Amino acid sequence: MDKLAKGIEEMKQQNLEQAAKWFTEAIEDNPEEPLGYINFGNLLLHMKDYERAQRFFERAIEKDSHAATAYYGLGNTFYEQEDYSRAQEQFLRAIEEGLNEADVHFMMGMTFIHQEHYRLALPYLMTAAEIDENDIDIQFQYGLCLAQNEDIEHAEQQMNHVLQLEPNHSDAYYNLGVIALYKEDVDKALAKFNQALEIQPEHMLAANGKKQIENMLDNQS
Repeated sequence: MDKLAKGIEEMKQQNLEQAAKWFTEAIEDNPEEPLGYINFGNLLLHMKDYERAQRFFERAIEKDSHAATAYYGLGNTFYEQEDYSRAQEQFLRAIEEGLNEADVHFMMGMTFIHQEHYRLALPYLMTAAEIDENDIDIQFQYGLCLAQNEDIEHAEQQMNHVLQLEPNHSDAYYNLGVIALYKEDVDKALAKFNQALEIQPEHMLAANGKKQIENMLDNQS
């Protein structure tokens, strides 16, 4: 096992100081190789040391301007600091350099979501969902984005897909309740809100939705 692999393994075990030691040695052994800088950047990002993480990713890019994972790491550094426009630039560059994993498309989509550019987010979240059909968070955020783009039928299908992956996903039930309300199916909406509350009794949005329906039914009686 080489030093980078040892560092990654130590990082997975949360032995961060030992991971830093292996990554430092890897950089010293191969100072022109970008992977050492990228892995050290990922470690610093994990430690929320954003300023130093940025420097390491930029150093990796200096060594190899086509290092897609360095752009991805730099994008995550900006994203964690809520600098979504700069994060977008880096995620896009990572994609252009050939990184075609679900995570980079997902993160690109999420930068648009945070800026309420839902239509721009949709193709990236759709691509992420197609690449990784079993990632619950990706599938859920894609469903939300479909709803935000008023594609209600596909949003409903997507939330049901989330429930196939995770039967106790309270937010998926809540959103199915909202969709049912949109379709004016009050009984179904109430049932979905109740299912969300069975899973997560403190789900405030579901509780509020249920209360609104019950108040409406009381006023009709």
